Amino acid sequence: MKAAVLVEAGKPLEIEDVAISKPGPHEVLIRTAACGLCHSDLHFIEGSYPQPLPAIPGHEAAGIVEAIGSEVRTVAVGDAIVSCLSAFCGHCEYCVSGRMSLCLGADTQRVEGDAPRLSRPDGTPIGQMLNLSAFAEQMLIHEHACVRIDPEMPLDRAAVIGCAVTTGAGTIFNACKVTPGETVAVIGCGGVGLATINAAKIAGAGRIIAADPVPEKRALALKLGATDVIDAMADDAAAQIIEMTKGGVDHAIEAVGRPASGALAVGSLKRGGTATILGMMPLDHQVGLSAMDLLSGKKLQGAIMGNNRFPVDIPRLVDFYMRGLLDLDSIVAETIPLEQINDGFEKMKRGDAARSVITFT
Repeated sequence: MKAAVLVEAGKPLEIEDVAISKPGPHEVLIRTAACGLCHSDLHFIEGSYPQPLPAIPGHEAAGIVEAIGSEVRTVAVGDAIVSCLSAFCGHCEYCVSGRMSLCLGADTQRVEGDAPRLSRPDGTPIGQMLNLSAFAEQMLIHEHACVRIDPEMPLDRAAVIGCAVTTGAGTIFNACKVTPGETVAVIGCGGVGLATINAAKIAGAGRIIAADPVPEKRALALKLGATDVIDAMADDAAAQIIEMTKGGVDHAIEAVGRPASGALAVGSLKRGGTATILGMMPLDHQVGLSAMDLLSGKKLQGAIMGNNRFPVDIPRLVDFYMRGLLDLDSIVAETIPLEQINDGFEKMKRGDAARSVITFT
């Protein structure tokens, strides 16, 4: 199969012919239909987050089940699926206490000594990134890394549910538990931020303030449900939010991974408000609350992948799209072939578009 391989950090991905193994117990072979370009992939491609190489990135995907191994119970050949990097074992402390997104998923990978799932034609192993490696014509993954969806769902739209929408919507519904009338600020209007805004509208948030330096993304935020927009780079951005809301927001959600955005989220809170960090910050960066923030009852939290329970959440999000509540058409800026993947990441670096999605024939 064709795949985009990360050979060296900081260098463009290389399109290679890659061998893929046959499904073993609990494994599913999927024909990839579409895969979104996520900023998380870019962190690994640029080398700011470590990853053994060579490896195939890509984790925001949808496709069709082509074959299954023994013991598979959750999907069947021919099913449409969405994959999710939150592969879960089902029996660790996190899984059995309902925090599946925190599972390290060690039991969903092949053990040392087994044949690799992915390799070069000469047998050299290729790493599987984030349990998926979806920048490829096929994926071989554990059954607990995907979920069956409505077969009528367009797969180029379904793909972005696997990360951006699951993260953004999960943060609103699961991590923040936004209730009708509460105020929300979203810092960063890429795919995750736009999905967060859309979900906040669905949840009935009273005021939704979108902060982004790019005017086109602020316009998209308004289309997806924001009631107000500001330039996130303005020196008085936090003061603007506090003035708009007469004291600050109930929830400030950082969705881009910049230290300044984390500071803006914290600085936008009202007394008792909660800042939630979604973006992948530099590994040596710390986000904090001051003593006065703590005395004011303010809270700071992370929400990896929106604290999702994806086997339940993703089919519900598909249903939201099918009923016209979730606007994925505006989040997907373009569809491109695999050969244009490096161009897609260059657009991401410039902040030109919301989400580029690779489609496979």
